[in-house]
Amino acid sequence: MLVNKKNTWRERIDEERKLIKEFLVLQVKFWQGMGMGLLGWIIAIKNWAAKLMYWRRGRLSGTFSNAAMASLVMLTIVFSDRIEAVIMLRNRREEAGSGYLLATSNVADAGTIIADDKLRKGEIYEYRVQEGDTVSSIAEKFRVSIDTIVWENELKSAESIKPKQILRILPVTGVRYKVKRGETIYSIAKKHQVDAQGIIDYPFNSFADDETFALNAGQEIMIPDGIKPKEVVIDTTRYAARTVAPIPGVVGEGTFMWPTSGRISQRFAWYHQAVDIANAAAPDVLASQGGTVVTSGWGGGYGNYVVIDHGNGYKTLYGHMKTGSVIVQAGQKVAQGQKLGVMGTTGRSTGIHLHFEIIGPKGKLDPLSILK
Repeated sequence: MLVNKKNTWRERIDEERKLIKEFLVLQVKFWQGMGMGLLGWIIAIKNWAAKLMYWRRGRLSGTFSNAAMASLVMLTIVFSDRIEAVIMLRNRREEAGSGYLLATSNVADAGTIIADDKLRKGEIYEYRVQEGDTVSSIAEKFRVSIDTIVWENELKSAESIKPKQILRILPVTGVRYKVKRGETIYSIAKKHQVDAQGIIDYPFNSFADDETFALNAGQEIMIPDGIKPKEVVIDTTRYAARTVAPIPGVVGEGTFMWPTSGRISQRFAWYHQAVDIANAAAPDVLASQGGTVVTSGWGGGYGNYVVIDHGNGYKTLYGHMKTGSVIVQAGQKVAQGQKLGVMGTTGRSTGIHLHFEIIGPKGKLDPLSILK
């Protein structure tokens, strides 16, 4: 009896397989027929158009060419975002495997990829408000502040949005600003309550003179973390200044200490993977953790800088130090809290501050998430 049941079970599986195979064969034949039919129509239209142009002795050829080109241009414009999304999805699949494609194969995920790509290029993204959206949820989705969305779209309040409304999303938290005649990078920074260094570090801001950071009247710039003048700040926690002081002594292996004292003038961002600590008094710069100095010298945008390898998969970088103040050399061992140099404003810098990076096994980390 057991053998009969097994045979029956196998026969059913074989029948299912046959049915599936027949279904697939019918599907292939159906789509082949559809394709051949469509191809037949295309050929017929092509022959008709050729006869018409021949009959009119070529007088319509220009019209047909122009119409065809116009149609191609329109199709390219209409479907450019979708094409870009498909290309990006394909690239992501090649990098991460087929499982990633399954996770991002819906329209919403493709839209997010397009948005991220545009924002990373410094472009403004237009977002259509969906049912259930709030300014807060949109701000969180695009990793900007509530104020950024409210100010850019001139909203009366954070509640004054409705479904299908189009909102402009800036690439970073801050303000988009049109330069007026006579304004400088410093006057604009003061007006928007930020350091000029943050405006200079933003990679998509351009200058009439890269040495003096001069601006042209009428040009638009981004002011990261800027506060719009005469506006009420809603998201107050994002703009709160923070003062830090160095922790004396060795705390222990694997822990990081504050490398200097001052105020946080610029936070971690995708284009500025570091934290800037400013202090007009130019205090000493200390090793955040013990290790070996692997780089010490001039580094272009970093000015006078030092890199320490801590021997545990982590490195730290200290930039913009005062000329002549660096007292460590490559190959030298240093202890946690040991003096490296003095805070300065060398390299691509607008004022006295320390550019501090923590580099982990997988890339640069936000120092403020570690130095608590």
